[in-house]
Amino acid sequence: MYRQILVPLDGSETAEKVLPYARILAATLKNSVELMGVIDISTQLEKVRYLDTLIDEGVRRSREYLERVAKTFPGASVKCTVEKGRPEEVIIVKAAGEKDTLVAMASHGRSGINRWLLGSISEKVLRVATNPVLVVRANEQGSAEGEAAPDSMIVPLDGSELAESVLPHVVELTKAFNSKVTLLRSYSLKQMIYRVEDYTPDLDELKHELQWEAMSYLDDKVSQLNGAGLVHVFPFVTEGDAAETIIELAKGAPNSWIAMCTHGRSGVKRWVLGSVTEKVVRHSGNPVLAIRAKEAHG
Repeated sequence: MYRQILVPLDGSETAEKVLPYARILAATLKNSVELMGVIDISTQLEKVRYLDTLIDEGVRRSREYLERVAKTFPGASVKCTVEKGRPEEVIIVKAAGEKDTLVAMASHGRSGINRWLLGSISEKVLRVATNPVLVVRANEQGSAEGEAAPDSMIVPLDGSELAESVLPHVVELTKAFNSKVTLLRSYSLKQMIYRVEDYTPDLDELKHELQWEAMSYLDDKVSQLNGAGLVHVFPFVTEGDAAETIIELAKGAPNSWIAMCTHGRSGVKRWVLGSVTEKVVRHSGNPVLAIRAKEAHG
């Protein structure tokens, strides 16, 4: 599934909060790891005297730093690289060079010649990259030490084939980590209420129909995943805003990863998954694995 894990680091403690997740992926999936630093040459620095010397010093320090971090990946094949340019562009291009690369990064960090505004960077990478992206929200309580395996995977689905693009990734990761899976589908009556002349819908009946449809759909997906070899798969249907229900469910399972696509379809029953994913990444304390859904052509 993933042949390499690309881990962008800016030297900050907050950016390092992704390391436990990168380590467990490398150890469990036997992936190679590339630790990457990017020297961000901003427009403000163009007028600074001795810029070349400053950049060269930044490259040297970044390489030394990455080599120290590489020693914390026991038994893994680790490569350290330092690039120059805009961090988000370098990360996206670097990952695109190998389609089986997973990008793993923190959601915020520091700014400066060696340090980036990782919240902004991660969102730009999330929107544009064609590679899978694991985004870890850095916080003061999190540790950069050891490994962090998921106990479970929370998988939001909206009923579209695009959203279901995440399922093959979930199958592989769940087997690797022996974790359970919760399939989540939320619905909102607000999206379904409309007026046609003098028609007023029966809200109780409408709610029952939505619940039944959502549960029937998830039951079918549970059977599909059971057939793929997964044992502990559970459906969960709830009413409410898609992003909020995802965040609340994950909040009760702190060792869970959220796995979802970066976009889906819009309409009364389906989400704009790009928007939902960004909200979840910004506000959830759980790691989010975002998969770029691809439209079918032809």
